[in-house]
Amino acid sequence: MTVLGVIADTHVPDRKRHLNPAILPIFRDAGVEAILHAGDISVPDVLQQLEQVAPVYAVRGNRDWVRLGDLPFGKLLSFDGTSIVLVHGHGRLREYLVDKLHYAVHGMQVKRYQDRLLKAYTQATVIVYGHLHIPCNQWINGQLLFNPGSACCSAKRYPPSVGLLQIHSGGEVQGKIIELAK
Repeated sequence: MTVLGVIADTHVPDRKRHLNPAILPIFRDAGVEAILHAGDISVPDVLQQLEQVAPVYAVRGNRDWVRLGDLPFGKLLSFDGTSIVLVHGHGRLREYLVDKLHYAVHGMQVKRYQDRLLKAYTQATVIVYGHLHIPCNQWINGQLLFNPGSACCSAKRYPPSVGLLQIHSGGEVQGKIIELAK
C-alpha cells in the first residue's frame, strides 16, 4: 500500500505565520511516501518543511503568483498505477475572475467547481484540489474528488485539515480527512 499526504491552502505567512505544528508529525506517523500540495502555499519555506518528511509535488494556487510562479497549474501523477491529477482548482485568470463574480452574486457553489474539475480531468482516477477550503472525499462516476480542506484556516463549519490517500495494490483508493487543532 502507498500512503500519500495531501495538503492545500497553507497560506503561510499571508493568513498564518507558520505551518500548523501537527502536520509534519501526522504525515510522519502515517508513513507517507510523498506529499501532494494543492496550492496556495505562498512561500517556498513551506515546501522545504514538508520535504523533511517526504518528496513534495506542488501546484500553483491563486496566492502563489509572486514567490512560486514557476510551479505548474496542474500535474498528472501516477502512484502504483493509479492516475492522480493535482490542481488548485481556481482555473486560469479569466475563470478565477468569473468565479469571484459568480460567488459574489450566488454564494459558494461547490458543485460548480467539482463539475468543472470532473469535466477537465476525465483521465484521472483521483482529482486532488484545494482552493475552496472545504474538505471533500467523494467518489463521483468512478473518480475520487479529494480536497483536504485548508491546512491553515477554518472555513464556515470546517476546521483546518489535511488528508491521506491510501492506494492499495489492487487499485483501490481510500481518502481520509484529518482535522487539525485550530
